[in-house]
Amino acid sequence: MAISLSKGQKIDLTKTNPGLTKITVGLGWDTNKYDGGQDFDLDASVFCLNAQGKVGSDTDFIFYNNPKNSNGSVAHTGDNRTGEGDGDDEQVKVDLAAVPAAVDKIAFCITIHDAGSRSQNFGQVSNAFVRILDEQSGSELIRYDLGEDFSIETAVVVGELYRHSGEWKFSAIGSGFQDGLGGLARNYGLSVN
Repeated sequence: MAISLSKGQKIDLTKTNPGLTKITVGLGWDTNKYDGGQDFDLDASVFCLNAQGKVGSDTDFIFYNNPKNSNGSVAHTGDNRTGEGDGDDEQVKVDLAAVPAAVDKIAFCITIHDAGSRSQNFGQVSNAFVRILDEQSGSELIRYDLGEDFSIETAVVVGELYRHSGEWKFSAIGSGFQDGLGGLARNYGLSVN
C-alpha cells in the first residue's frame, strides 16, 4: 500500500523497505484545456547532486538527451511529448546501490518545453504527481500529488531522494521556478547559454 505524502513531508524509503535497491520513479501530469494553439510538452529531468547541492558534471543532469548518469545508476526511460493517457508520463529508473558515493541527493523535476515562446505555465497543468515503485515487484511505495498550487511557474522540483545515515529517504518538495529548465540548471550549478 502506497504512502501518500504532503508537501514538505519526508519519509524513509530503504529503511522501511529492507532489501530495496532498484526503484522506478514515475512522473505524470495532465494539461487543462487551453486555446494557445500549441502542444504541451512536459519533460522529466533529474539532477544528481553533491553535498553542496550542485551537480558534479554535466553527466549528472539526466533528461531525454542525456538519458543516463556516468555509471548508468540513474536512467531516464524516454520522452513523452503529449502526456496522453493515464499513469506515468515519464519514468526514471534508479539503482540505489550503484548511485556514486559523491551523490548526496537526487532531485526530480518537471519542466514545460519552450514554455516562454508558447506562453505556457504550471497554472495550465493539473494532476501532476511523482510516485516511487519497487522495480522488482511493481508495487507503488510512495506517492506525492502536487495539487494546484502553481500559476506562473514553468518548472517544478517535485521531490528528492537523499542519503541519511546510510539509508535513502524521499522528500516531497513541490517548489516552483519561473524561469524553466534554465533556472533549475543554474540553481544546481550548471552553466546555461
